[in-house]
Amino acid sequence: MFRGTSLWAGVISGGLSQWENTRQLQSGSMSGTQYAAHTTKNVGVALGVMAGIEYGAILGTTIFPGVGTVVGSVVGGLLGDRVGRTVGMQAGNLVFNNSVMEGMARLPQRTADMMNQSALVQDRAEG
Repeated sequence: MFRGTSLWAGVISGGLSQWENTRQLQSGSMSGTQYAAHTTKNVGVALGVMAGIEYGAILGTTIFPGVGTVVGSVVGGLLGDRVGRTVGMQAGNLVFNNSVMEGMARLPQRTADMMNQSALVQDRAEG
């Protein structure tokens, strides 16, 4: 499964999605946790496309050798993309978009606020 045409189709499919998500992160239209969740989705897409092409071709060959192989690859790739996208996004949201991760994302800001407040108190004490 991890060789040949199906590998490159999965890498290209997931890579293009990842590139678009990286542009959205850099422009500020996507948060870090959303980016992490979408990265999980993109990995799911890549794996889904690879598996879909491989197993679709096998099924198509079994039913109608030749033409069935091509049709099975295309249908399997499309179906694999859809399943990989759905499963990957749900897994990403489950892991990265929850209250624990949101609390961790706010932690650096809280630490900076506490340090600024401490410096302000120290300045007042010295003055």
